[in-house]
Amino acid sequence: MSSVPESTNSRMPLLESHSKGVMVALNTLLESRTGQQLAANREWRIETALKPLLRDLKLATLDDLVEAVRRSPEIADQAVDALLNQESSFFRDAAVIELVAEAVATLRAEQGQRRVRIWSAGCSVGQEPLSLAMLFAEQEALGETMPPDIVATDVSEAALTRARAGRYTHFEIQRGLPIRRMMRWFDQQAEDWVAKPELVRRIAFRRINLVADPLPVGRFDVILCRNVLLYLPPDLRRRVLDRFATVIRPGGLLVLGAGETVIGQTEAFRPSPRYRGLYEAVPAGV
Repeated sequence: MSSVPESTNSRMPLLESHSKGVMVALNTLLESRTGQQLAANREWRIETALKPLLRDLKLATLDDLVEAVRRSPEIADQAVDALLNQESSFFRDAAVIELVAEAVATLRAEQGQRRVRIWSAGCSVGQEPLSLAMLFAEQEALGETMPPDIVATDVSEAALTRARAGRYTHFEIQRGLPIRRMMRWFDQQAEDWVAKPELVRRIAFRRINLVADPLPVGRFDVILCRNVLLYLPPDLRRRVLDRFATVIRPGGLLVLGAGETVIGQTEAFRPSPRYRGLYEAVPAGV
């Protein structure tokens, strides 16, 4: 295991050489743990994503990292976490979040006192479920009753640790979060902003691999899985969509990313006639 002094690392080109099989080894690691794949034209992202880990471990090349991964399950976990794209922001695609809130309000009106259940699948470090929790908490303050249950899951335990802590940098807190909500729902601690405990308590965070692990118990009215399926190969994409169909209520809504669709992927969902851009579960026998 070789190392390079920090001063040398800072001056050298990014991971200037590696063996032919190292990209295959790292991509195989990612796929075996998560089902996700990096397309050949995005292999540059492997180097970019792993550079901080190499620096922290004082390793010079990706070959050194692959060797360390083979010897240490802990380093393997760190490498997978680094390779996962955890890009997110508060109220990302705000119109979609508002549409989900509108759909939940309709479900409440149609279904009476039954509590609505929402699943944020692939929640990253927590901005999506926290955005939903803020919206529903504000509705509750205006007289709405029975806020929905929110379950949030991710394959990365490191991401979930951050989500449960609700701690964000100033840069992260400014991305999509209006200042009035920032002041209402977060406290400043040193350079970071931390979500108030009563907000975080509205969300049940769990680690789940969408491809392989048992799914959350019970049925959901809304499942959000945005910008996750695009990293899966077609067979696993279909598998995940069909698995969603087993835990969604009849007529329940599926929310995907802007570049994702169920069309040609599964027969379990179809475009929603009521909510443009969302998908609904197809009733059994249709």
